[in-house]
Amino acid sequence: MEQPSGRPVTAATPGPSRDPWWDNARFVSATLIVTLHTMGSIMAQHHVLHSLHLSTWALRVPAFVILAGVFSSAGPLGSRQLRAVLQSIVVPALLFSVLFSLEAYWLGAEFTLHIAQLPWTLWFLMALFFWRLMLPLVVQLRYPLVITTCAALAVGYIDDFGMMFAASRTIVYLPLFYLGWKIGQGSLRSWFTSRWSLPVAVGGLLVAGVVGWLWHRDISGAWLSMSEAYRPEDPMAMRWAWLIRLAILASAAFLVLCFLRVVPRGRLPLISTLGAGGFTIYLLHPLFIMPAREYGLIKRVDEPLEQLGLVLCAVALSMVLGSKPVRTLFKPLIQPPVTRLFSPTPVTQRPVTVPTAVPANPVPQEVVRAS
Repeated sequence: MEQPSGRPVTAATPGPSRDPWWDNARFVSATLIVTLHTMGSIMAQHHVLHSLHLSTWALRVPAFVILAGVFSSAGPLGSRQLRAVLQSIVVPALLFSVLFSLEAYWLGAEFTLHIAQLPWTLWFLMALFFWRLMLPLVVQLRYPLVITTCAALAVGYIDDFGMMFAASRTIVYLPLFYLGWKIGQGSLRSWFTSRWSLPVAVGGLLVAGVVGWLWHRDISGAWLSMSEAYRPEDPMAMRWAWLIRLAILASAAFLVLCFLRVVPRGRLPLISTLGAGGFTIYLLHPLFIMPAREYGLIKRVDEPLEQLGLVLCAVALSMVLGSKPVRTLFKPLIQPPVTRLFSPTPVTQRPVTVPTAVPANPVPQEVVRAS
């Protein structure tokens, strides 16, 4: 990808300021996720909400997966990298799991501490942890995208790969995570900069909207969640069930590329600033939606104007959670200060030196110095 100056840009490119393009995309995806979870308990009852759910599916979790890959490194996991993974992924996942359990208990449920199967959106953190561990290995493969896609299709035939430890989604979304990493390395540059790709991207998003409006009742939510094995009752039976998953993954990748092509690359008032807190929005919003669900506030929504009001409330919640004061307030949970858990200095392994054979006719040092 290139900025207007023509200088190649990658996710790892250091710089004094953030790239507003990614922040814009992050805010839209996070807001769509908040909207889905806000209307989730009633969307099946309303045509408009259910079609909106299907039309924007690829712009939510698949987009978040690809964006996570954009900002990931495929370098070896040294001491500092492992510390960063623990501090930014593992510890927040455990902290928010406890928070969700406490809130559920406060709302009347039995207290259950989730470790192997994290609640709500926290499966993404568990999957992100495994993606980060696997990425240095995946990039060593000769055909990474083909192999990870085959693994994503094959895992649907293994019953043991389910929601425990986010196993199924970790494998299924791995091709999209790798695709995001490739984008971060500068791949598909012509797609993001060429004039011809813009009308194609707009057309792709419009087709998704039409499909969502016309056939949202015919597309199973289990196909989209991809959290469990294939089902014998699927239309194409077990033998050809992988074709459905392949079509979903391919359409998700294409629609996210369309989405990123349409998203403005320049800084947008308010949106770019709020997008910097996309991860905060993602982690915090269930804590605010759960009480509204349990107290029956969402179930009361019925009329079209009420549905529109519900969507606007979800957008407002996303904007509040992405604001700088909220990010500052919850930073100890998002980026917990756990440095005392680590040793004062990173433990590094001394490189192993293997003696090499002396060449039969060594080059004279005078020649080396002269060169």
